[in-house]
Amino acid sequence: MKRPGEKAMLLRQFDEGYNKKAWHGPNLRGSIRGVSPKEAAWRPGPNRHNIWEIMLHAAYWKYAVRRKILGEKTGSFPLKGNNFFKRPVTLSEKAWREDIAILERCHRRLRETIVGLRPSDLKKVPKGSKVSTGELVFGIGAHDIYHAGQIQLLKRLMP
Repeated sequence: MKRPGEKAMLLRQFDEGYNKKAWHGPNLRGSIRGVSPKEAAWRPGPNRHNIWEIMLHAAYWKYAVRRKILGEKTGSFPLKGNNFFKRPVTLSEKAWREDIAILERCHRRLRETIVGLRPSDLKKVPKGSKVSTGELVFGIGAHDIYHAGQIQLLKRLMP
């Protein structure tokens, strides 16, 4: 039996962390499925992040990893700022869906970038990075899984 290559394994982990069935339970996309805007905005305490903010944080880092892999400059993320974005600005189904669409777009664009990588690209260290492209791809998949777990916990903590 032929073993999958490094790129195939990284892509599998990336997909399972976001929206493909995985042994570890809910992935990031699954963790927000069925969450209402009110639930997404709920905070477990003062100055604590909510589901909405964690979801956009994940979107931002998908954007940042893609930008780093491609050597692009900053400035094209749809929201002003970086890392965490105060949400909700408007508590509405429309605002929640629009922000989920940002996550979807960032994921799709990063996945397209990963698919386009050559195996040799995985060993390269992008300019300004301390780790290789392969490590960035592995890390962003793990990042999704980590935040899916946070979101699952927040949903269980809700009154």
